[in-house]
Order: sequence, then C-alpha cells, then structure tokens
Amino acid sequence: MAHDPLEHGGPLPGTGLPHDDPMAATGLPRDDPLSGTGLPHHDPMAATGAARDDALSGTGLPHDDPLTRTASADPAEAGGERQPRTGALERDPHPTPRTGTALGAPAGRREGREKVTGNARYAAEYPVPGRAYAWPVPAAVARGRVTGVDTAAALALPGVLAVLTPGDAPRLGETDDATLAVLQNRHVPHRGWCVGLAVAETLEAARAAARAVRVHYAAEHHDVVLRPDHPDAYEPEGGAQPGRLEHGDPYGAFAAADVRLDTEYRVPPLHNHPMEPHASTAHWDGDRLTVYTSSQGSTTVRSVLAGLFDLPEEHVTVVAEHVGGGFGSKGTPRPDVVLAAMAARHTGRPVTVAYPRRYMPTVVGHRAPTLHRLRLGATADGHLTAVLHEVTTHTSHVREYVEQAAVPSRVMYTAPHLLSSHRVVPLDVPSPSWMRAPGEAPGMYALESAVDELAGALGVDPVELRIRNEPGREPGSGKPFSSRHLAECLREGARRFGWDRRDPRPRSRTEGALLIGTGVAAATYPVMIRPSTATAQALPDGTFVIRVNAADIGTGARTVLAQVAADALGAPLDRVRTEVGRSDLPPASLAGDSSGTASWGWAVHEACAGLATRLAEHTGPLPADGLLVRSDTAGRADADSPYARHAFGAHFAEVAVDTVTGEVRARRMLGVFAAGRILNARTARSQFVGGMIMGLGMALTEGSTMDAAFGDFTEADLASYHVPAHADVPHIEADWIEEDDPHLNPMGSKGIGEIGIVGTAAALGNAVHHATGIRFRELPLTPDRILAGLLSER
Repeated sequence: MAHDPLEHGGPLPGTGLPHDDPMAATGLPRDDPLSGTGLPHHDPMAATGAARDDALSGTGLPHDDPLTRTASADPAEAGGERQPRTGALERDPHPTPRTGTALGAPAGRREGREKVTGNARYAAEYPVPGRAYAWPVPAAVARGRVTGVDTAAALALPGVLAVLTPGDAPRLGETDDATLAVLQNRHVPHRGWCVGLAVAETLEAARAAARAVRVHYAAEHHDVVLRPDHPDAYEPEGGAQPGRLEHGDPYGAFAAADVRLDTEYRVPPLHNHPMEPHASTAHWDGDRLTVYTSSQGSTTVRSVLAGLFDLPEEHVTVVAEHVGGGFGSKGTPRPDVVLAAMAARHTGRPVTVAYPRRYMPTVVGHRAPTLHRLRLGATADGHLTAVLHEVTTHTSHVREYVEQAAVPSRVMYTAPHLLSSHRVVPLDVPSPSWMRAPGEAPGMYALESAVDELAGALGVDPVELRIRNEPGREPGSGKPFSSRHLAECLREGARRFGWDRRDPRPRSRTEGALLIGTGVAAATYPVMIRPSTATAQALPDGTFVIRVNAADIGTGARTVLAQVAADALGAPLDRVRTEVGRSDLPPASLAGDSSGTASWGWAVHEACAGLATRLAEHTGPLPADGLLVRSDTAGRADADSPYARHAFGAHFAEVAVDTVTGEVRARRMLGVFAAGRILNARTARSQFVGGMIMGLGMALTEGSTMDAAFGDFTEADLASYHVPAHADVPHIEADWIEEDDPHLNPMGSKGIGEIGIVGTAAALGNAVHHATGIRFRELPLTPDRILAGLLSER
C-alpha cells in the first residue's frame, strides 16, 4: 500500500536514512550543504549551475576533479597528435535567463551511496520469506512441437517442488505480446523457447532439476538465414514510421547524377547484455500479486500482468526501485516476470526467476541484423540529388518487430529525390526488440559511412560535405525543425579535434607497424515525449516529496527529477525528495526512446508549478498532511507537433590499426551534441560517454552469429560476445552546445540516453578507412576482417 514514509518509523524507502533526519531525503552529509552533490566546495557558482568563463564550463566537472584530466586528456600521451587545449565550447555572453538555480548543476546521484555500498536492492535480492527458485528449460530444437515431457528424474531430486510443463502450467489470459505466452501450448517457434520450468528450494536444486527434465520433440525444418532476396520478405505496414517513404523520382535522379555511389553495409545481430540479468521475484497474497522485477516501466508490467492473470490492476503491485541497466531489453515485460508469477501461484510460495546470462540472447530481445543498400547521387560540387536507403532485416514468427534502420535518411540531408524503405523477413529466430537507439544506430552507421565514401569520390572534406547538404526542413515530413544545430556541432568538434591538420589522403600517417587514421560522423535521434502523471507534496517541515512511477535504470532519474522540482518550486535541492520505481505511485511512461526525463519532467514540473501557486496563496501553517498537487500531461505531451524535433551531434575518432595483428585500437573520441537544455551536467556527460562506449563496442568488438544448422546464436556469453572493458576505452570527451528550444517541454530538454551511440560506429569505421585505405562494410571490425583486408591489398 502507498504511504507517506515520513509518517512511519524506519528508513526512507530506497535511502537507508532515518525519517527524523532533516538531511535524510538528500543523501548528503550533514555538515556541508554541497557534499555529495558533485559541486566543488570552494566555487561560489557551484550551487547555481551557471556557466563559468573558463575551460571547464559545460563539462559537468569541478575544477579540482581528476576526471577533468581524463575528459580532456592530451592525446599525445596515448600516441596521438598533440592537440591544442581549447577547453569547452564558447558560451553566449547573454544567455537566456533561467527561473531557478537547480537545473544544469552537476548534482551527484542521490542513490550513488546505496549502490556502491551494496544497499540498493535489485529484483532478485528482496528478502521474501519462504522464497523458492525457478530455472527455465529451453527448447533444444529450432522449430517443432513438444511431444512429451518426462519430469520424473527432476521431481526425484532433493528440494524440488514442481516442474511446470505446457500440459500443466497455469493458463494465461490473452496478450498482445506472444513472447509472454509461455508454457501455453506445445509449439516451439525457435531454439531457446521455454518448454518447462523447474521450481525448487534452492537455486542450485532448480538448475539441477531443469537439466534433469527430458523433453521429446517432433522437429520441423527451420529457416534462420537472412538474405536480401528471401522469397518471404515483405514491406511492413505498421510501426512508428511508415515502412516505405518515397519522394520525387529517386531512381531517375540517381541514374542522372554527376557522381554516384552504390554500396552495401551489414550490421550483425547485437545483444543488450545489461549488467543485471532479467530477474523477477513474485508472491501472491490471496488474489493480490506483488512482483519485484528489473524493468524499464513498471506501470506497463502491472497492466500486462493484470491482463494475463485476470486481476484488477489495483491488485497488482510492481516494484523496480533499482534497475541494473536495460538498454531497451527491459522496456516491456519479459518471460521472467510471467514465469515467476506462474510458479508462485502454482506452488503457493514466493518464487524468483533470474535468467542465466547464456539464455538472454534468445528470450529477452536483440537488435536484429540489418542489410543496407545505399545509393547516393550528387552534383559535381557535392550537393545531393538522390538518396536511396533500402534495409532488409528479420523478425520472428512469434511477434513482428522491424528494425527501422532506413529512417535516419528521412532526417539528415537535403535531397529532392528520396527513397527510404524496409523489407522484413519472418524467420525461425528469437524475437528481436529494442536495443539502444533502435533503427538509428545501425541506420546511421550505414548512411554516415556512405556519406564518407561519397566525400572521397567527390574530393570534398567529409565535414564540409555534411554541412553543404544541411536541410532547411526535415526531408521526410517537410516539417520545420524545432531546432537543428548539427552544423555547429560539426564545426566545433572539428575545431577541438584538430581536423584542419588532418591529411585527407588514406594511409598517410604511420607509426612503425601502426596505421593511424581519423574519421567523422553525424548523429541524430528523435525527441520522444509521452504522457505521465506526478504528484508534488509540501510537508509542514519545509520539505517536498515528488512521486512519479519513473524508472531509474542507471541514468540518474531520481536526481534530475529532484532538480526539475526544485527549479519549479524555487526551493533548495536538498529539501526535495523523489520516489520512483513502484506501480502504486502516479503512473508514468517507460524509460525508453530517450523519453524518460522529457516525459516525467514535464509532469513533475507542472505539479510543482501548481504547488508553488497553492503555497503562495496559502496562509498560516500547513495542515499535518501538507498540500498535494497532481498533474497529468495526457493530451499535451502526446499531441502532434508541427515541428520535427530531434537531437543532433557530431562524432570524431582517431584509431590505430596494427598491420601485424589486425587489431584496431581507438585512441581518442570526441562527441559534441545539441540536445536542448542540459538538466544535469554530470549525469548528462555520463550518458553521452556511455553511449559512445557502446558505439565503440558496436564498431570493434560486438557481434553475434546465427548458426544456420542449430538455429541459435553462437555468442551466448560475455566471453564470446565482448562488450568493451576498461582496457578497450580510450580518452573520451563529450560536450554540448547551448541550445534553447521552446517547442519541447517546460524544461526545454531533449533525450540524451541514445544520441551518444548513434554515429559512433561510423566515425570509427571511417577512421579505419582513413588509416588503411580499405573500406570495410561489415561490423564489427575484428582482427580477422582487418587482416583479410590488409592481405588482399598486398
């Protein structure tokens, strides 16, 4: 049940701090108002978030922070060319006045201490008395039907409570997401599909029982190979964007162009692999269900579970106070939460299901592989006349999902003749789903690589070619941009990176056996805003409580929402407390599409603005339960906008290619972004850099292979699917330009969680081409591919 934590004893939920401590809501030490906020103690501007006239302005780093040396490290120390220390971007000498001091300040994460001390509880860690554990039984065929399940050996093991099978598992209600209809029939749509669930007193006993289950199949012919000429390929009709968009005469304009480029790129399947695996703990109290789950949106989980188990929504409570990453894979409910609830109902015990790492590639979504054909036509002076971007991808027979990787071509460059299309092939593969910057990440890799190739064919600088083809309106829709400062990002990035000293000739710089190259790519990601609700409460002790069912998946949502609230209330940040991550809080949209802060912040700002008005009108002391204001942005946050709203950025990269081993090492990376008003300089930089590191993995190390014979991904663990580790990450610098966009939300903010990955892989790929003179068109750029290319040139 929801309650005001200040009215009860014990620690504040999610903080571990006592109620009677006036600093409890802040997570800050008591003897210093700035401690823990990320603000330098000696700086009189620290509490304001205002820009400084020095080299650290806009970086989100205090002057004496050792991280500043990392963010702007001398590349000569890493073997690169020494670049001038230009500091941060120039600021407007007459900035737009701001209404408060909290927004923009580099406040530290409020939950940081809990996480580093191990006090933050994740889905599988809640202490539930009588808990049992469950372990899934994955299908061992790529397509077929279960003809029998022998559970005798499993049930005979000590501590085993039950084995659920398609024949005896609890029946579920109808669902729009067929990936959740687990153990409901005997059909096997792909390898790894759940065909049984062992429940036992301990995790080890459940695992042993699952391995002792014997499943018999009638195997059928399967097809898991994606190819552009597949006979079952079709153009999808649904989705967030039309599957096909065509303007003018793209084929004729391409044929008539002075300079033509016709090329293909391939991006393999990619996997989210958050640090915390997909896990859920469920228990029933009569007809009331409580689940602790790792989710990017517990409001949605509540609604889905209510439908599946035929419950009123108010009988379902979903808790997701801390989430160890998701990158899209936890955007919608996954089978773990359904299996946990089924097993708990069947056994009458609380049950935890935590997917083993090796099972995750097949059951929680993946980025579908994409095959790109790019045709660019241009005049001799470098103006695009035709852009044709055609993508083929796969989906499953369970649920249609289309990786809309051709959509960026509808946003980026002026071209009177445009074709942007998708074809999707249903295969016997696990269901693909969201992965950080779905569509844009692979689509911009192909588009920005092709633009780089065109620049080489034209003899035009790659930065200049992009600026030369800047559109006045969004090419796909014809709408004016709410703001677009891509050219400024490119120019500023080029200045800071030392682009003017680059020799454009491929293979023009060497260091012994190393070939050194630099590359550039643009980035874009749409502004997404969804309706949410929030409440703001003023308490008699002078503190404020903000409640919204936001999901903090490691982005610092608690902290930034407190800053939004403090700004709207005109109150000190340390007097504001936020509650998130429970379905009994005011409903809110999920954390996905870089929409979280923009959506939740609008509702929080509105509730706090209304509360500030009520407080101004109120006389006398506040009542014992304080004053409460609720907001709901439905009908406004989701209203159609007359503007095309996007964040933009520019990536620059330097690489060293070892001609002996084929290894590619990134030496330095720079991202400059235009993403509206930055609400927290510290957490924003963390998001930008995190996305860039994920783009580094996409470019150099991450890739998955579908085994045609077995119908399974061969890279099923973190040993074979290599995400970047500390040793892989070079000096990375991320910064932004000031951007005032009045057409977004009350804060003027754009999403920043995904723009960092978009374009990074292309910048690195273009740098590898500059280093070697060879154009590699399939990711990742692993040593075997690099060596094969180098040897072919000898």
